[in-house]
Amino acid sequence: MYEIIDHLLAGPPPGASEAELVDWIGRLEQVKCTAEAVQAEAAVRLDQAARARQVEAGVSARKLGEGVASQVGLARRVSPERGAKLLGLAKILVAEMPHAFALMKAGLFSQWQATILARETACLSLDDRKVIDHELCATGPDAQPAKAVSMGLRQLENAAKKLAITLDQASVVARAANAARDRRVSFRPAPDTMTWLGALLPVKDGVAVFAALDQAAKAAAAAGDERTRGQVMADTLVDRVTGRSTTGAKPRIEVKIVMTADSLANDGDQPAMVEGYGPVPAGWAREALADAEVFVRRLFTDPTGQLVAMESRSRKAPDGLAEFITTRDGGICRTNGCDAPIRNIDHVERHADGGATSAENLQGLCERCNQAKEALGWRARPGPDGSIITITPTGHTYTSPPPDTWKPDPPPLSPAEFVLRDVLVEHTLAA
Repeated sequence: MYEIIDHLLAGPPPGASEAELVDWIGRLEQVKCTAEAVQAEAAVRLDQAARARQVEAGVSARKLGEGVASQVGLARRVSPERGAKLLGLAKILVAEMPHAFALMKAGLFSQWQATILARETACLSLDDRKVIDHELCATGPDAQPAKAVSMGLRQLENAAKKLAITLDQASVVARAANAARDRRVSFRPAPDTMTWLGALLPVKDGVAVFAALDQAAKAAAAAGDERTRGQVMADTLVDRVTGRSTTGAKPRIEVKIVMTADSLANDGDQPAMVEGYGPVPAGWAREALADAEVFVRRLFTDPTGQLVAMESRSRKAPDGLAEFITTRDGGICRTNGCDAPIRNIDHVERHADGGATSAENLQGLCERCNQAKEALGWRARPGPDGSIITITPTGHTYTSPPPDTWKPDPPPLSPAEFVLRDVLVEHTLAA
């Protein structure tokens, strides 16, 4: 078995025909599916082993299993939230959907296909879920391939939905009614100083919003507006959400832009950092500041451009220090692979163990990572270069590199002159 996998991973030989290359791609896809199934099985066994260890250590029932999803995420190089979803899917496949799991181990069913099936049967009883698993994923009479194998993703989703409604219509209706509680707005960076802004809404609200933006685009086109349909819809969304009028009024916003004094007031070209987004060109930052009523929150820097460290004797980081840590870490959780926004300012080395409430011993974490770090057997310490070293209960070590802040060349000024110039720039902007 291992020899076959090694042979495939070595890649097709030079001069392979088109047919051979297609076969190679197909076989590698089978290996991927099988590997995902084995990963799922290993994740379930890891959860069982961790829970047994925690029970033996006297951990309360409410906290059993804490930290396992984060270990899965770290091992698979994804966020802890994604790790939790993968662990949840693994438990479902192993315990409740044996036929889908068997298809995965045979290399015929992908992890994403299994996710769709698990998602569309989540509201059903265990018995009904097993009926759908058998109906779609069991091998047919005379060894006929399972129905799901030949289905596209949308076909699989629709087939599972149809069976779910047939088996338990009331549960499906109740689930739809409860789904409105999950409505939310999401934000993530996009290339070229752009962002993706999304919203999960009930059907009627989502359709209504899109229809209103579409109507605005049609009206603009009828009036001879030269903007594209997409541009008009995007501009209309911003106008109506922020209150920006169509007469060109500037929106009032609050944003943290960390940049050198030269880049802010003159023509310096050191990249700026926008909290929640990342690095942006200095020229773009200057234009953004000039294009809106912006409350600029300036953070002190030393002559090398590093944010000045702060320290407190209290266990809880004061507001100023907490804000410093959030900005230093870019607003993003420090855990490897986690892109969630910072929700907690955490002591790397626990305060109870003597960890200081200082910039060097604090990090920004999301809620999930902060809770996982408190589980039995987790340890962490700050590195001398600003990195964070985390050791999981299994002894695996993960290093989060120092925050990727910009480091401009030292200006040809003394420290006192540098701070004085920075203050003068701030007063000039205020004026």
